[in-house]
Amino acid sequence: MATTNGGTVEVAAALPAVTRQDNPPPKQLAVEPLTLAGIAARRAKAGKLVAGTAAYSDSDMFKSPQAYNHLKARRWDHHLSPEVLARHPCALKKAALNLKKPGMLSLGGGLPSADNFPIESLSMQVQHPPSFGKNSTEVSGYDTTMGKHDIRDKDGVYDVSVALNYGQANGSAQMMRWVTEHTELVFRPPYADWRCALSIGSTGALDSALRMFCDRNRRDSILTEEYSFATALETIAPLGIKVFGVRIDEQGLLPESLDEILSNWDENTRGARKPTVLYTVPSGQNPTGATMSLQRRKDVYNVCSKHDVYIFEDEPYYYLQMPPYDKANSAAQPGAVDVYSNQSTENFLRNLIPTLLSIDVDGRVLRMDSFSKVVVPGSRMGWVTASEQVIERYIRLQECCSQGPAGFSQALMYKLLDETWGHEGYLRWLIRLRSEYTQRRDALLDACEKHLPKDVLWLRVDHTRHPHVGEKTLLELEEEIFDSCIESGVLACRGSWFCAERDVELTGLFFRTTFAAATQADMDVAIQRFGQAVRASFKI
Repeated sequence: MATTNGGTVEVAAALPAVTRQDNPPPKQLAVEPLTLAGIAARRAKAGKLVAGTAAYSDSDMFKSPQAYNHLKARRWDHHLSPEVLARHPCALKKAALNLKKPGMLSLGGGLPSADNFPIESLSMQVQHPPSFGKNSTEVSGYDTTMGKHDIRDKDGVYDVSVALNYGQANGSAQMMRWVTEHTELVFRPPYADWRCALSIGSTGALDSALRMFCDRNRRDSILTEEYSFATALETIAPLGIKVFGVRIDEQGLLPESLDEILSNWDENTRGARKPTVLYTVPSGQNPTGATMSLQRRKDVYNVCSKHDVYIFEDEPYYYLQMPPYDKANSAAQPGAVDVYSNQSTENFLRNLIPTLLSIDVDGRVLRMDSFSKVVVPGSRMGWVTASEQVIERYIRLQECCSQGPAGFSQALMYKLLDETWGHEGYLRWLIRLRSEYTQRRDALLDACEKHLPKDVLWLRVDHTRHPHVGEKTLLELEEEIFDSCIESGVLACRGSWFCAERDVELTGLFFRTTFAAATQADMDVAIQRFGQAVRASFKI
């Protein structure tokens, strides 16, 4: 059980995740959207969160009354795969329901005693506002520790005995509360029965989503950008699911191309059923870097509604939305004024382009969020948001698959995001990180302006100017430049690695470069070497 309207919040251990009935919404609905102050007030009113080992939780325990100001989502039985429709709740977790009976002695579940855990505590030193972004020598850091029995001995909310034991596949109640609050604060899904579940990162979430909505025996196919995330394509291919690319421009997916493909689909010619799934990265698309405007997102969503296509929204870069590059006012130049890091959290949230989830009135979007790009990749942790029906099926799959993120990850991320930073601190971190990446982006583009041959290259190589055009294929020209880059000491990713349709002849010559890790000085040298490789191939 869970009590959220005052006093202690209690979460019973190991309840099974079951689909709830269509209960009517509360009679008195709140009008104002959830705010940072609203989260603090709700937590203060609810009191301490008490959630023991393998405690059941779901987003409905932590959503505000405002979240129910909408109708419920559509059902998606007609799109779900036979595999995921056939899954039932885990028998062992269901049996643990009986532990609620007073005096029950358990010889059933395999939860080991925390007394036998060799780890007594977990400690880390983290950056804390306002020290974000300063050199490590200037940052004293903030020490935070989680002990084995902090819940019992220190009136804590989360401890090693709980975090490192078996848990629910959708994640701990402690982290479920945080991601649910954050999702409502930032995305505000416009239907009532949305829920979240923790994931092992977006690639793991994508693999599960594909198994939920696609089946090779049905000859299913999936749509994505004509140049898409290479690892996503490599995740899809072994499943026997055909991928078809949609044309793109500087804002990403072209809705008219999407509509044209779906309207004129010929199953015999394509060798697959008409696609029922679109996979897209709307913000900072990998590899093109394109970001959809709000109108573009609405247009893409409307096409998917017209053709009843379900959407996988993969958004690891969502918070890193940057202003357009301005050569004259490059953020990477010495003395450049950082006008973004002092932005208020309210303005930061207000200026983010709304997500596909934020305009999803049908519940046709499964959104994948990740901590990989904005906190640490090694956490192998993120979360998904979708309708209650879809999340319930997602959890059923995880119970026999990943069983959710590692307890170490959940423990450390809880101590960082909830206990140390809070929602306000996390938003301040994202604001600082966006400024850092804007500076890195500008440094890379400054180097491009300085070193690349403008007559043949600006984000793409103009292969029509190559002296051997017509004699060599685009793939051969790409390989020649790539090999020359390696010999010169720079790695740039080949565009063909990102082609959605691998069996279709290339129509352009592209390379992807990233500004995520290299220093400004290294980026300058790397782009110079890349430019030399292009010049050598083009005999410039």
